[in-house]
Amino acid sequence: MSDELQMDNSSQDIIQNENLRAKDTVPPNITVILPAYNEELSIGSVVLRTKTYAHRVIVVDDASSDHTVDVAEMAGAEVIRNPITKRNELSLKKGIEVASDSDIIVMMNLGVCHDPSLIPRMIAPINDGNCELSVGICFSKLQRSSENVLLLNNRSTESKPIGYLAFSKNCLSKIDISQISLFSMRSLISNAKRSSVKVLHIDIQEEHEASLFRAYKIGVVVPAYNEERLIQETIDGIPAYVDKIYVINDGSKDRTAEIINSTTDPRVVPIHHKVNKGVGAAIIDGYKRALADEMDLVAVMAGDNQMDPYQLPKLIMPIIEGKADYTKGNRLLSKEMRQGMSPWRAFGNGMLSMITKIGSGYWNITDPQNGYTVISRYALETIDLDSIYTYYGYCNDILLKMNAYGMRVVDVTMPARYGSEKSKIRYGKYIRKVAPMIFRGFLWRLKMKYIVLDFHPLVLFYFASMILVPLGLIFGFWIVLEKLIFHGPVSQNYPLLFVFIFLVGMQFLLFAMFFDMQANKTSYSKMV
Repeated sequence: MSDELQMDNSSQDIIQNENLRAKDTVPPNITVILPAYNEELSIGSVVLRTKTYAHRVIVVDDASSDHTVDVAEMAGAEVIRNPITKRNELSLKKGIEVASDSDIIVMMNLGVCHDPSLIPRMIAPINDGNCELSVGICFSKLQRSSENVLLLNNRSTESKPIGYLAFSKNCLSKIDISQISLFSMRSLISNAKRSSVKVLHIDIQEEHEASLFRAYKIGVVVPAYNEERLIQETIDGIPAYVDKIYVINDGSKDRTAEIINSTTDPRVVPIHHKVNKGVGAAIIDGYKRALADEMDLVAVMAGDNQMDPYQLPKLIMPIIEGKADYTKGNRLLSKEMRQGMSPWRAFGNGMLSMITKIGSGYWNITDPQNGYTVISRYALETIDLDSIYTYYGYCNDILLKMNAYGMRVVDVTMPARYGSEKSKIRYGKYIRKVAPMIFRGFLWRLKMKYIVLDFHPLVLFYFASMILVPLGLIFGFWIVLEKLIFHGPVSQNYPLLFVFIFLVGMQFLLFAMFFDMQANKTSYSKMV
């Protein structure tokens, strides 16, 4: 009898232990709050995917004027509506109050991130007891103008936006919800820190980038000529979200070809030129191969490792956001960003910037020789790749062609990055060679954009100025020679005629440039 009782007691102990273990393994009750304003196109898919990681999804709608509420409800979310007459008066605290019975509450900032798959990363430290509030900081959709003002004023711009907040019920009991500002995650963090809540900041930039770019096929073209020391380092630094790396050996005479062929990265597509054709030709071949592989976005990163992979998302984002067809780097915004660039190189770049602004019609661009670029498939399919200049002036020529076909171009500010590799460009010779090419391209752009594809009277102003300004200068030079050297008779009216011809020509030129600026405003955005 006692043996049976002992067995019963031990069976009860086993059952109790199993129940305790089962209780410990029960996943926490998770509620995700999604503040939303006019998210009709994305809210449905976000809610459905979020339900995979949460027991409950609450959409806090800030008086959307589209069908955000209807789509969210159809996807199975609870919706807290804000009357249109009180937009921005509904605080996140309402969503928190509704979800206060949850073990963990997660807020997802749809203005920054649309990927619920990062939720487990945010709640893991809370489950492990490492924190009561976790803050997910990730890649920024940058404010164009404010970013550049901060850079010019030498202010830090490394503050990343908050994509997620996750906090436990214990955290919620410590903070004063009434002090949370309208839709402000930062106010909740400040409140938590004042209440001695244990806060953990998690950098989820890499995961965020991977989730953002997963829907796109991204290729990188790497032109290389005698880059045996740096080509492998360049390949190794290209981010994992890139699908294909087109490495073009442009007739190198060192071990560059051997290194490219021996690389173990499965993404590498080697392309070899038997003779040196020029960096432009190398990039064009890379573009053509990327088009054949149906890449959505194609970047260019030179084989000398001077292009920082960390900056690549800043070039990709304006195209993904639908704000650009082509993005390029700009290192000339401030002295700090030009650090490492010689004064002569900076001066040459400045001269080429002015020439290219006039020639291309992209008055917003600077540093046109910056080869760190990203182009969309649409732009690649539109422009004639075979007509692009094949040497270092290819980047100027691409801008000329992009403008003629109405493409949008965005400058992306980034610091210069120089290592042991020296630039192969000799700016004196380069400007003498490239400037005539830009002028020919400028005439072609005027014909194509303002005569063939459309008509604008600014071409008449440009052509009149091209006649009157040189004519005025030649006439003035003749007056000086005749008066001072040959001592011949010169009418007193001639200097007045010279001034009249020259000033009218300059006026026509300024009018033409002004009209060109106005006509191209839709072809570019402010710098990033």
